[in-house]
Amino acid sequence: MSNPGGVILDIEKIAIIANKAKIPLIVDNTMASPYLIQPFEWGADIITHSLTKFVGGHGNSMGGIVIESGKFDWFLSGKYPSMTKPTKSYHGLIFAETFGDFGYSMKLRADSLRDLGSTLSPTNAFYFINGLETLHLRMERHCENALKVAKFLEQHKKVLWVSYAGLKNSKYHTLAKKYMSKGVGPVFTFGLKGGDEAGKKIINQVKIFSHVANVGDTRSLILHPASTTHNQLSDNQKIAAGAGPEVIRLSIGIEHHKDLIADLKYALASI
Repeated sequence: MSNPGGVILDIEKIAIIANKAKIPLIVDNTMASPYLIQPFEWGADIITHSLTKFVGGHGNSMGGIVIESGKFDWFLSGKYPSMTKPTKSYHGLIFAETFGDFGYSMKLRADSLRDLGSTLSPTNAFYFINGLETLHLRMERHCENALKVAKFLEQHKKVLWVSYAGLKNSKYHTLAKKYMSKGVGPVFTFGLKGGDEAGKKIINQVKIFSHVANVGDTRSLILHPASTTHNQLSDNQKIAAGAGPEVIRLSIGIEHHKDLIADLKYALASI
């Protein structure tokens, strides 16, 4: 799932193309979380997550994770010498041969961590492990709330459109039903009548939603991408990225949905 546009990748079809080309399919599953989609079941070879988002779930830690399926054959094409040829700095060790189905993981730990220094702090690891314990509970509430908020916005006279795959009129609704039986996730965008100025105004009127660039928090978050996260892009680039002047991005939290709808109703009345 893309951010902020909510585009859903047809993983199964892309996996077929990747297999024919003998390249690994890497899926960033941050926006769906492992609770809503398991890309390995659809042909992915490697999955990445920003743990900062739903896995942690409380906006208090930064970290990421890479998981490999162990099924990709690095020797098949000859395209990956760093995995299939001797590594001088490790006495001629061949990662794919020595470590087998976790060769890529060891390559990351041995070479990338050594050269780039990226590693997770023990405190953040503790927070993420705690977050995992409630991931399934939070995601169910996130998705339940998001669908109700999206349906409210879909009917509002000051809203041009709502891009949420959980709605039946979304062009990604069929794919959402295929891949996401437990819910479509809580991050989506909608367009405001009034464009850029209306977008900035609604941000200043909400009381429960927090104006924060993160997603996947227990708290509901709101953002006007065109004037913040995507501000450095040209107008055409913003539109191409799904962050046009009228676009508002929501990350729906686990508060009561009636409070969230009331907050948006109040803010929309100010435009």
